[in-house]
Amino acid sequence: MTMSWPCAWGDPPARALIRCRPEDFTVSEELGFDLSGEGEHVFLYLEKRNLNTMELLQRLVAASGVPQRDIGVSGLKDRNAVTRQWFSIGMAGRQEPDWLTLEAAGDVKLLERGRHSRKLRRGVHRANRFNLVLRAVTGERELLERRLQKVQRQGAPNYFGAQRFGRNGATLEQARRWALGGSQRLTRAKRGFYFSALRAYLFNTLLAERVAAGNWNSLSNGDVCVLQGTRSQFVCGTVDDELRARASSGDVHPGLPMWGRGVSPAAPERALQQRESLAEHLPLCDFLERQGLELAWRPTRLLADDFCWQFCDDGALQLDFALGAGCYATALLAEIVQFEQGRPEDITG
Repeated sequence: MTMSWPCAWGDPPARALIRCRPEDFTVSEELGFDLSGEGEHVFLYLEKRNLNTMELLQRLVAASGVPQRDIGVSGLKDRNAVTRQWFSIGMAGRQEPDWLTLEAAGDVKLLERGRHSRKLRRGVHRANRFNLVLRAVTGERELLERRLQKVQRQGAPNYFGAQRFGRNGATLEQARRWALGGSQRLTRAKRGFYFSALRAYLFNTLLAERVAAGNWNSLSNGDVCVLQGTRSQFVCGTVDDELRARASSGDVHPGLPMWGRGVSPAAPERALQQRESLAEHLPLCDFLERQGLELAWRPTRLLADDFCWQFCDDGALQLDFALGAGCYATALLAEIVQFEQGRPEDITG
């Protein structure tokens, strides 16, 4: 299964190394709502380093004695990074532990604590704020500046990042074998990972087609449209000047399906076209429908808020920006530089 997706703005004009050290990839989750201050759910804002979200979740299970099903998380964050994210722990009828014990290994810090009446649900946070340091940057500075300005103004295709598919696509391949191979019994968590990988792959396939056609950021008749920064959507029958202007300004984006069961709200010809585009993957589509996943929609374009950059004296490039929940920083980076994983010894100065 191909895992290479076309760029919207042409080949990136530079090369760079990312994640030479965890601090080069810093992510801070912005919750987007205030905690009520009371309720059975304890909310913890934790910073982790060289630790993935599921590993930290297991530490919370051990520290609290609360089963994993009663612990909420809004998003999964990378291991090779410094990330700050929220967790909720259902403490009804239980005595709170000393949460500072989480800091014992030195790779976790407790930043905030509060109470709320509801469990934290997947994807409810408002945004993720990124501070990235790209090292060993090579390429013509003027061309790189132009590309940064273009991405700042016009965004990038809203691809799912490679981490959604596992190392070298291993999770996706395992998911495909499971979907097509029979009745292997899996844990609920594993099933969730496999469903996510399959749906992300189908979405990326449809998005890549629109990128190649040059209409990933413009509306076509019969598209499902998604409002910027919300999950609100509507169907545009015929694209008029007002809709073109709204799409051009970034107020509204074309939407593509996150595959599942249900009648597509897109115009019949558009829905048929999407199904035909996935012809070789229809067994996966049918599998997802049989499993009861509900059809959803994701915008084709991501726009970064507060996007700015700085060239450093040591040759590094620092990027600061915020993306909505579910958007991948690596999808943005792919339009700017050809990047590879770095190592601590790659840091100079």
